[in-house]
Amino acid sequence: MFKLLIYAIFLYVIYRLLTGSRKKKPVGSGNGGQGAGEISIHDQLVEDPVCHIYIPKRQAVVLHDKNASVFFCSEQCRKIYCDGREIKLS
Repeated sequence: MFKLLIYAIFLYVIYRLLTGSRKKKPVGSGNGGQGAGEISIHDQLVEDPVCHIYIPKRQAVVLHDKNASVFFCSEQCRKIYCDGREIKLS
């Protein structure tokens, strides 16, 4: 009888080890869904109109225009964009 109990406990431990690793972690749990180097799933990518790369919206440099907001990867691209607009408007 004692051997049967030990055998049942052994099988239960093996079962928990195998099924415990298959549990899915909920998205966005704990630290807001942002771990070291992770980008939030809900963050949108926006295109820089100067160099045409995509960057996360929350990290972009923003220029608020009359009708819309324009997003840039850096202050340098923002400056190039603004200088180009001044030449076209003149």
